[in-house]
Amino acid sequence: MRRTPAIAVATLTAAALALSACGRDNAAAGGGAEKARDISSGKATGTLTVWAMGAEGDKLPDLLKDFEAANPGVKVNVTAIPWDSAHDKFTTAITAGTTPDAAMVGSTWMGEFAALGALDPVPPSIDTSAFFEGAQKTNEVDGTDYGIPWYVETRLVFYRTDLAKKAGITTPPTDWDGLKSMARAMQTKAGAKYGMGFQAGGQGSWQSIMPFAWSNGADLTKDGGKAYNFDDPKILEAVKYYQSYFTDGISDKAAPNTPTTEPDFKSGRVPMFISGPWMMSAVEKVGVKKDQYDVMQVPAKEKSSSFVGGSNFAVFKKSKNRDSAWKLVQWLSDPKVQAKWYGMSTDLPSVKSAWDDPSISGDPKLATFGKQLETAQAPPSFPSWEQVATAFDTEMEKVMKTGADPEAALKATQQQAESIGTGR
Repeated sequence: MRRTPAIAVATLTAAALALSACGRDNAAAGGGAEKARDISSGKATGTLTVWAMGAEGDKLPDLLKDFEAANPGVKVNVTAIPWDSAHDKFTTAITAGTTPDAAMVGSTWMGEFAALGALDPVPPSIDTSAFFEGAQKTNEVDGTDYGIPWYVETRLVFYRTDLAKKAGITTPPTDWDGLKSMARAMQTKAGAKYGMGFQAGGQGSWQSIMPFAWSNGADLTKDGGKAYNFDDPKILEAVKYYQSYFTDGISDKAAPNTPTTEPDFKSGRVPMFISGPWMMSAVEKVGVKKDQYDVMQVPAKEKSSSFVGGSNFAVFKKSKNRDSAWKLVQWLSDPKVQAKWYGMSTDLPSVKSAWDDPSISGDPKLATFGKQLETAQAPPSFPSWEQVATAFDTEMEKVMKTGADPEAALKATQQQAESIGTGR
């Protein structure tokens, strides 16, 4: 789950909901933006406890040696946490008042943790306009920023250029009809078993479907951003389009639960799929040459958009060293530090100016990811999003695998969303 923190399992616990209902002291409780305190000038001092997940948790200590060298009076202790246990560890710590000073936080957890009164607002001296807008939005809850995007990712269409040429495609499509025609041509002219490797349902399938809805101008919220909006006709249109790949035999409705994306891409069995930047090294590792494939933005109905993921960094209100914790977060958002972290981890920078670094700007595939990040979007920062996303994924699995009616599935999702509520 290293690259998909936004879909890490995050079931809202009864204890967390109870705390949210009776103990929150942030903007969600007060109905307005929470005032942020600034940080002092000077260097960081004291001891900091930091939690980070997955491979990032393993690699972060090496990066932070530079922070400690620049701030001789500080010591940072990093605890690496597996993604599959991270959410429960956080909610338990929030309930017990034993949170770290700062932590890497999954982007779809921000609304929940802010509603629990656990996060400290971003100080005014940290310029949030430096980040990609869609990524920064994942940190905003009721008008207050509670963190910064640490690294980002978005989803593009990967395709075999050699097979596309064989299929008569020399210029990548920019609209829905063109994408579907290309996928079909991969089958009829280039010998592919399936033209497009779409996810047929299950956990996280919303990340595959919503890019098409957003590229159709859809909005997941209504009533001024205060309620879920699965009733949006533009979402329905996107689901019908996505479903057509399965009903027309272009995508495999019986795809295995454990993806075989890389070998299928190499063999040409499935020469197109949608995924994030980590798949570049993954397909090259199995033998796909750099000049055998390329990436393109999600084709648009109105304007190309995609899902923005990654992970945020936040400071907890219970921090015993708040000032130094925010100085650490500020340091992590320095463009030079972001570029160095990319070299260590291949995590894409969240700071727009970091993309000017030669290690990133010189790669045309990465440049396409950067272009998509300019319009990429995230789901609303409602505390209940993880529960609602699970309901959506369950309904979409019926649509893709059994041909269930998309309109009925979205109505069922909306009913469940309204029953669950936003969590605010």
